[in-house]
Amino acid sequence: MSTSLFDSQQAYRSAFGRGLREMLTGYDELGVFILVLANAMIDPEIWDELSVPLRQKFERLARLHGDSRQGGSLDDAQDDRRVFSQLMEMGFDAITPVQWRQAGPWELQFNSLRALRPPRMIERQVAGLSAPFNPDEFHFAKPFLRKEICWRGELQGRDVSLLYNKFPFVRLLGLLVPEAREGRPQLLHQADHDYIWRVIGALQAALPGVGVGYNSFGACASVNHLHGHLFVRDEPLPIAADHWSHNGGDVDYPSDCLRFGSAQESWSYIQDLHGRQVPYNLIAFPDTLYCLPRRPQGSGQLPGWSSGYGWYEMAGGCVPQDEAQFRQLTAEPLTDALQALKP
Repeated sequence: MSTSLFDSQQAYRSAFGRGLREMLTGYDELGVFILVLANAMIDPEIWDELSVPLRQKFERLARLHGDSRQGGSLDDAQDDRRVFSQLMEMGFDAITPVQWRQAGPWELQFNSLRALRPPRMIERQVAGLSAPFNPDEFHFAKPFLRKEICWRGELQGRDVSLLYNKFPFVRLLGLLVPEAREGRPQLLHQADHDYIWRVIGALQAALPGVGVGYNSFGACASVNHLHGHLFVRDEPLPIAADHWSHNGGDVDYPSDCLRFGSAQESWSYIQDLHGRQVPYNLIAFPDTLYCLPRRPQGSGQLPGWSSGYGWYEMAGGCVPQDEAQFRQLTAEPLTDALQALKP
């Protein structure tokens, strides 16, 4: 494949949407339907185009799923069957595009489908910053995921697969997996860290708003397979606001946050975190990388409205578990939750 996907924001959007359309029409699979639905719900343009065929596919799969529960042969993963059963209970009319609002400096979204996602690793209490890659667990080189690859090719000197995120929390979100078949665990080496800087620098002109998020092992990485989250934002994340002290303002960010302007200085700090076994989240933009050291996942009680704090939540986003929480949450508990994650 060529790198034309990254030639412009329009090329990226077009290829992203085209892949979703092809999956929706080409597969009668619960997992594929859930993936396309989730990506449509978070992007108004895709929702406008696909909501009617999504409804038609939902009705078809609901009939097949009902037959399978009566002894039929619908062949889908247990997680997908569980999520789809919950969708059937909701009904398609209850599935609406993601809603957004601000609470003080924080960004909230009501994303009913993301609340149904399987927890995978994020609920586990883990020790340290790495664990061996396990080919028997879920990972991004599984053969059944090939159809979920939005693009694969050479990008800045590495063989990269860009997979759709099955439960996205920002628009145009892809899983950036270098050399997927090598089966490396979720542990950054210097070459991987420098690669993030290189990719962001190369894409910034064609894709305004491009960024990469990274969850270390122990910082709500849901899969122990080396990957980052490539995204394109129309609006800056809350962490990028000028009033925060790490951006030169006079307000301290609730959680520890360091801003770096070069790969050399950021890697020196990350190496220190590795040595001290401190988990961290990264958010990289052109010429800027935010590093947030934090307490390990599972080391404290999560608020009732949160399913975990990955890079998006550490950057000031929040995906409450239900609509009432979305409507009622104020800035103060969101600020307190970030403060509680200080290492």
